Amino acid sequence: MAPKVLISDKLSEAAVQIFRDRGIDVDFQPDVGKDKEKLSQIIGNYDGLAIRSATKVTQKIIDAATNLRVIGRAGIGTDNIDKEAASKKGIIVMNTPFGNMITTAEHAIAMMFAVARQIPEASASTHDGKWEKSKFMGVELTGKTLGVIGAGNIGGIVCDRARALKMKVLAYDPFLGEEKAKKMGVEKVDLDDLLARADFITLHVPFTDQTANILSADALAKTKKGVRIINCARGGLVDEKALAEALKSGHVAGAAFDVFAKEPASENPLFHLPNVVCTPHLGAATTEAQENVALQVAEQMSNYLLTGAVENALNMPSVTAEEARVMGPWVRLAGHLGSFTGQMTDEPIRAINILYDGVVAGMNLEALNCGVIAGIMKKANPDVNMVSAPVIAKERGIQISTTNQDKSGAFDGYIKVTVVTAKRERSIAGTVFSDGKPRFIQIKGINIDAEIGAHMLYTTNEDVPGIIGALGQTMGDNGVNIANFTLGRAQAGGEAIALLYVDEPVPAEARAKLAETGLFTQIKPLAFDVA
Repeated sequence: MAPKVLISDKLSEAAVQIFRDRGIDVDFQPDVGKDKEKLSQIIGNYDGLAIRSATKVTQKIIDAATNLRVIGRAGIGTDNIDKEAASKKGIIVMNTPFGNMITTAEHAIAMMFAVARQIPEASASTHDGKWEKSKFMGVELTGKTLGVIGAGNIGGIVCDRARALKMKVLAYDPFLGEEKAKKMGVEKVDLDDLLARADFITLHVPFTDQTANILSADALAKTKKGVRIINCARGGLVDEKALAEALKSGHVAGAAFDVFAKEPASENPLFHLPNVVCTPHLGAATTEAQENVALQVAEQMSNYLLTGAVENALNMPSVTAEEARVMGPWVRLAGHLGSFTGQMTDEPIRAINILYDGVVAGMNLEALNCGVIAGIMKKANPDVNMVSAPVIAKERGIQISTTNQDKSGAFDGYIKVTVVTAKRERSIAGTVFSDGKPRFIQIKGINIDAEIGAHMLYTTNEDVPGIIGALGQTMGDNGVNIANFTLGRAQAGGEAIALLYVDEPVPAEARAKLAETGLFTQIKPLAFDVA
């Protein structure tokens, strides 16, 4: 059956057609996003939800989304999506961060020009029949110092455009390296230095706990007298009341804002102040950008629903279509290894250590980690998946560590998972053979070669004669057919293990008979999702 996608906001017909051309069953209802009750009633019918900013994907909507696998936001901002609730439900949230970069950067530059030359006020005055040339004395951008807070995708474009305008550019960004700054032709500075030296300040950071009110009253007091401030990024980055006071006092000469702490903004401390340019969140509002993000989200969602490729996800490592194809067997192996340790572990888990060896060490380890963690967590929560598992592990305080190394043994590559509890460590390793089938190759340091089936039985025992006979006889007596039988031991007479791949679950009666023999120290039925 074809995946079903609901488009609940206005998207271009070309984007709708992309879904159709890819074989997706698409339902285009561009006004339903404004009707929360209707949306919650129908959302359970869909695998994907494509939105802009009008649809609010709340906890209630997510609770009703029984089949939803992906939410695609045509644009950058995802403030209208409860990402924590989506992650816990195992729903991928993706956006389109590159579709409107140029447009948003250009808007910031336009706003800088507008506030430098007081263009909106001069235009309004001229429309009123006035001719107030002396009232609107502006300043040049050439030779001025621009302080860019956040030099990522959009901020980097602003830096490039500003340098073309012959401005000196300072950049404050904790993630910007010195080498990268040199290539960009900007000076990397700390925030206080930027505040003290910049003639213009423009913000290009997301809204987080760290960036909220990054231009606070105290920060504004550190700025150069006569500074002009531009915000086309996110509301809440600037203390709007403090900025209004700084504008009134003349310390700040002007401001240009496209975003506000509360939107839609019907009132704001910045409104009606002289030399304050305001636009209604138009950063991405060009024909080109709107078309780009719509087409991009349609492609991304289609790729995920049809091939498993994950692009621009906020709560899941990105996996290209090619990676998804190559990594598929390894992701399945990662899940099986996690599932084995999860089913074998009854105590609270403190840490999960994952070793990647050989060819697998060069793959997308974040995605493989998610597979391992999901496998482990499924014992406690069968509905967990690669999106929700890391969230649950973090909530439980489980430490995740990853090691990768060059080929060190007989296999081209393998994965080893070790689970640590207060009482013990338990490890298992596996590989993928040339036929694409995953195998267990080591348990508790004991080498084996075991196919993985939906139903299995794991036993441990002292290495003595009679084990194979006891297992075979007991399975036969209880009508359990053995598809594959693997044995391994640490050394002659030492600890040994057996792993049986059987056609149906081993009944409790059969396990009780095995226990009665006194030969086994552990008898554990296992189940794996091999579909």
